[in-house]
Amino acid sequence: MAKTAFLGLGVMGYPMAGHLVAQGHEVTVYNRTTAKAEKWAAEHDGAFAPTPKEAAEGCDFVMSCVGNDDDLRSVCLGPEGAFAGMKPGAVFVDHTTVSAKVTRELAAIAAEAGIGYVDAPVSGGQAGAENGVLSVMCGGSEADFAKAEPMMAAYGKIVKRLGEVGMGQTAKMCNQICIAGLVQGLSEALLLAENSGLDGEALVDVISGGAAGSWQMVNRHKTMLAGEYEHGFAVDWMRKDLAICLEAGEETGTPLPVTALVDQFYKDVQTMGGGRWDTSSLMARLKAFM
Repeated sequence: MAKTAFLGLGVMGYPMAGHLVAQGHEVTVYNRTTAKAEKWAAEHDGAFAPTPKEAAEGCDFVMSCVGNDDDLRSVCLGPEGAFAGMKPGAVFVDHTTVSAKVTRELAAIAAEAGIGYVDAPVSGGQAGAENGVLSVMCGGSEADFAKAEPMMAAYGKIVKRLGEVGMGQTAKMCNQICIAGLVQGLSEALLLAENSGLDGEALVDVISGGAAGSWQMVNRHKTMLAGEYEHGFAVDWMRKDLAICLEAGEETGTPLPVTALVDQFYKDVQTMGGGRWDTSSLMARLKAFM
């Protein structure tokens, strides 16, 4: 059993923190909306704290899953931030999807205080978090990763170290680039089938087991064909991630033409009022532009 804090109880963090309790760890949570932290504590027989610092005090591990670079800085830094409450030798594990730049910045600050740091963004969505089968992409020292890996196994089906601090975030950007291209291609294929009089379900039955198959095809084709998008990973969050991808592309001199194009397609979806729709709503954009 490890004394642990979990910062951020969104659709991902809420169940992830619960899996830690289920594994026997002593968990204290923090959330900007205190009512959600109180609800979690009541459901899981855990504790909640009014600040990240108080949640982190005396903990062996502090996990975070917040919104963006600024949110992460706010829970880590300052007199009420988690770093102010963490003891030397403890490890901070960040599951937020943020830039590698802020990751390295915060890891350097943590190191000065004797705190380990692992960047560990996740893939698998809300369902993956609830079922404890996330893919966790990690960056950090071998020693820090070795300490944190058993903790992350509580909600990770795959937990893999990919290099030093920042490499986890870089891997997550590669993941998002792949998803963006896949969803656009799937949207175009399903719409062509529909407009040609070909049964979309029958099409997917045939091609999903071959080279064209993907998680997106298997798990999203039914809702795409039905025009249902009120679920899943929001377009607003995807655009945040793609902005990080494009920034990384500029920094490394890597051309990302398809990513840039699909990012603009998601901007169109936002203009349509679909900022909270699932990323598969690219099909709705295609239909709107017919």
